[in-house]
Amino acid sequence: MPSTHRLAALVTAGALVSGSVVALPVAALAGDHARPAAHERGPRPPRHDDVQRALDRLVDEHGVPAALAAVTDRTGRERDLVAGVGDLATGAPVPVDGQVRAGSNSKTFVATVVLQLAGEGLVDLDASVETYLPGVVRGDRLDASVITVRDLLQHTSGIGDFTHGPPFTDEAVTEATFLRVKDWYVEPYELVTLGLSRPTTPHGTFAYSNTNYVLAGLVVQKVTQRPLAEAVTERIIEPLGLAGTYVPGRGERTLRGEHPQGYHAEPAGSAMVEHTAIDPAFAWAAGDVVTTPGDLNRFFTALVGGELLAPAEQAALTTTVPMGMPEPYTSMRYGLGIMSSELSCGGLAWGHGGIIPGYQTENAVTADGRAVTVATTTIFGALAPEHAAAVTTEVAELVDRTLCAAPRS
Repeated sequence: MPSTHRLAALVTAGALVSGSVVALPVAALAGDHARPAAHERGPRPPRHDDVQRALDRLVDEHGVPAALAAVTDRTGRERDLVAGVGDLATGAPVPVDGQVRAGSNSKTFVATVVLQLAGEGLVDLDASVETYLPGVVRGDRLDASVITVRDLLQHTSGIGDFTHGPPFTDEAVTEATFLRVKDWYVEPYELVTLGLSRPTTPHGTFAYSNTNYVLAGLVVQKVTQRPLAEAVTERIIEPLGLAGTYVPGRGERTLRGEHPQGYHAEPAGSAMVEHTAIDPAFAWAAGDVVTTPGDLNRFFTALVGGELLAPAEQAALTTTVPMGMPEPYTSMRYGLGIMSSELSCGGLAWGHGGIIPGYQTENAVTADGRAVTVATTTIFGALAPEHAAAVTTEVAELVDRTLCAAPRS
């Protein structure tokens, strides 16, 4: 299935939060780093790089404040590209390979840590949640003794999603209200309590739920007796040398490195408001990592390439279940914190994608090292519906086209 269907399925499944449209180093290519707003500038000279042209369209035609991309092609050549402005108020340039909030790509980091612990004999993927978090999972139609760690990582637990209701949506669950949680400091166990109050789904059937990954993060902390952020840092970020990636400290709201400002709009299509400094506690293990497009490529390439996991855990990572999507998305499959999709040129692409109000990322890698990450400084769902749909399609086609492109002679 083409990557267009992959991102459309991410839209439906939800990369981090419900109620919104959703799911490279080191030479910067040409890009207008400090351009005026689209309505203030004249025609742009033709661009020759396909990725650059696609990023320009996101800005010029659809109102995305800024877009960043990192690409590794079939020859191993890496390049970083940007479009738009890093700050709508000042016109500041977009930092090349700047930091963005990774949203649900964080789930892949957490799943990798859990799988490493499984390889060390500290976690049994088929042990019940009750084994590690006794008394935590309680609710109607939920049996913690049959819900396994694997279920958490593969979204087959049946536990409801804490984002499916207030304070993330209004009482009628018709409109996202993420501005309401911008500064909300909340503890992980409170998120679990919210999730347990949401409607359940049949155990063993794929149903995307952010609550699963909050529980997975709590399992890591219980087993290691250390903070989740420390485990992610020491096991993934530092060994891979991901210099632009970190897990925010509790209550940390600003981004540490060079970054474009993030923007959000409620209702969709209304005026954008700056939305960079937020408390990501409402996402925690489900979506709080800060990274760069290039770092995301390096992480997913290393993971899919077998650098982070032993063979048994690598096999578990890539053992997938259908996501239960309608036609034409039926081939979308979910592993343990990672998704697979078919490329239009054949073969599988692996990735995740993520949204958190202010930023959206779409990424995919192949087993032979091709990689692409596209980040925007607003979630697609904040755009007017016609632009959201167009951006969803165009980013998906860009990912597929880039991974399938032949190297230049």
